[in-house]
Amino acid sequence: MTRIISLANQKGGVGKTTTAINLAASLAALDKKVLVVDFDPQANATSGLGIDTRKIDNTIYDCIINDVDPSTTILSTEINNLELIPSNIDLVGAEIEMLNTENRESILKDVLSKVPRNYDYLLVDCSPSLGLLTVNALTASDSVIVPVQCEYFALEGLGKLLNTIKIIQKNLNRSLIIEGFLLTMYDSRLRLSNQVVEEVRKHFQQMVFETIIQRNVKLSEAPSYGQPAILYDAESRGAVNYLNLAQELIDKGQNGSDNNAGV
Repeated sequence: MTRIISLANQKGGVGKTTTAINLAASLAALDKKVLVVDFDPQANATSGLGIDTRKIDNTIYDCIINDVDPSTTILSTEINNLELIPSNIDLVGAEIEMLNTENRESILKDVLSKVPRNYDYLLVDCSPSLGLLTVNALTASDSVIVPVQCEYFALEGLGKLLNTIKIIQKNLNRSLIIEGFLLTMYDSRLRLSNQVVEEVRKHFQQMVFETIIQRNVKLSEAPSYGQPAILYDAESRGAVNYLNLAQELIDKGQNGSDNNAGV
């Protein structure tokens, strides 16, 4: 059964797209079939997986606005078992175009229902906002991963995100759960990083992934080459961190983890 997981946080720069790309690539490396849906107008997941956004015929925008069959938009990547439904800047206008549409919060859910169910994981990279696009992603998902950077103000704004998730659970998607909070950009040398880890674990306890994503130059460089870290430098700390996260996610699913929870 395909598990649909959104990566969401309305704060930008928390490692959301980095996580979408590298978690997807790591799951694929562990023999899971993965589809990434780039649902961010910035289209960084698309370019980060080596696709030139200027040379795409149809994107997720065409699926949600022009009723294009999503299976015709799926692109292969350099990694076996990893495919992509791309995005581009057109998506920036989608929220306004969706406003007067019936069941506007469920448009992406309807689109994804037409995607072949031969994937183990479908990862949706959300835009850094709590607008209609993110609401659509959460309505369509089984669960959500929330990246939290180990920096000042890490917990700021999380209350709004959790409130949005609670509203969606109540009104649009009763089965939505939080897969986990993922600590990113961790630097063990900084006291602040360690304080943030302590604070997040204290607040969210077993809902926090054991795996922590450390600051890593290779992880930052890889997108400019259109590659996940596992292709760019498989032995880098960032690549190893995401492989560990992928294995943790697989293990949670196999154990039917009770750690998954509502808000």
